[in-house]
Amino acid sequence: MNSDLNTRGDRKSPLFILIMFNKAVEDLLGQALEERQDLFLIDLSISSDNAIKVVIDGDNGVSVEDCVFVSRAIEHNLDRETEDFSLEVTSAGATAPMTNLRQYKKNIGRTLKVVSIDQTIEGTLANVTPEAIVLEWKAREPKPVGKGKVTVNKQATIAFSDIKEAKVMIKL
Repeated sequence: MNSDLNTRGDRKSPLFILIMFNKAVEDLLGQALEERQDLFLIDLSISSDNAIKVVIDGDNGVSVEDCVFVSRAIEHNLDRETEDFSLEVTSAGATAPMTNLRQYKKNIGRTLKVVSIDQTIEGTLANVTPEAIVLEWKAREPKPVGKGKVTVNKQATIAFSDIKEAKVMIKL
């Protein structure tokens, strides 16, 4: 009968403990991000051996101090006597693909390389809506009349649902 209780949510079962640990981490992270509203979550993963990895970004970038703040907000409020864990808090990175609407908004005016379902475009991010992004770029095309080429302004609206990957292009 005791083994039956363990599979149905007994408070000592490994599954129950794992669920409670994950919830505690999510709650602590949520509180930290609520306190620092310029930061936002990109990814949270907690492995079966309690390796916690948090990836954050910020409206104005992410500093080492921001990572330390989030790390302390989680680590100082978990009991290592109850659950052993490792914790890594990192920023999304300049060349990581964008996954969050706020990442697009903070990069308006920067050059993006966007791979969509039917094309790859490199252009300046001109606008962001909840449904799509607008890229602008210049292209050389044949003159409508006569020889040679002319530079024309191009624009494309790409729905988020059509974007496979979008990255900020770092220009040196």
